[in-house]
Amino acid sequence: MRAVSAAKVWVTGLTVGAIAAVVVLAVQADKGPKPHAVAARPSASASAGAHPTPTKSKAPSAVLDGSGTGRRIVYSLGRKTVWLVDASDAARRTFAVWPGTVSPDPGTYTVGARTEGPITGSDGVKIENIVYFSTKSGANIAFSNAVDGASPPPVSGVTTGGIRMRVADGTALWTFGSTGTKVTVVK
Repeated sequence: MRAVSAAKVWVTGLTVGAIAAVVVLAVQADKGPKPHAVAARPSASASAGAHPTPTKSKAPSAVLDGSGTGRRIVYSLGRKTVWLVDASDAARRTFAVWPGTVSPDPGTYTVGARTEGPITGSDGVKIENIVYFSTKSGANIAFSNAVDGASPPPVSGVTTGGIRMRVADGTALWTFGSTGTKVTVVK
């Protein structure tokens, strides 16, 4: 009988400890950014094209007017440029990107999912540091970098929502763009 009581006390202690750990994690998660819709991972389906040599990242430049306020990722469709903006509205990193065949509409989005990779993108290229924030025309829209650092041109006739960048920029965006991070797309 004594062994049964000791087992109950042990199980009760473990249960209370587990509940306390979950409560602590829930409180910490509640203080962070809130995720919204989660996009699915892209599927592999196409072969890659030529690999142009990407240009180097630029020093942080002024954030575009009309791109919102606070900590966010800003993506300019026309300039094919991304800014990583801190909470004080200062650009911490600016770099060129290479869009796929489907671009997101201008607006405000939220990082819904992330995949560190490597996986095969819808264009057949091995990619990593994938940060999903939207879907359009059946394509997942996400930032990523090719594992080999290249950025092939979009494959004709293949729907791709990948916004590619150099490896160092992909790593920086991956670190900055946690789930729930705001993404502002501007013209």
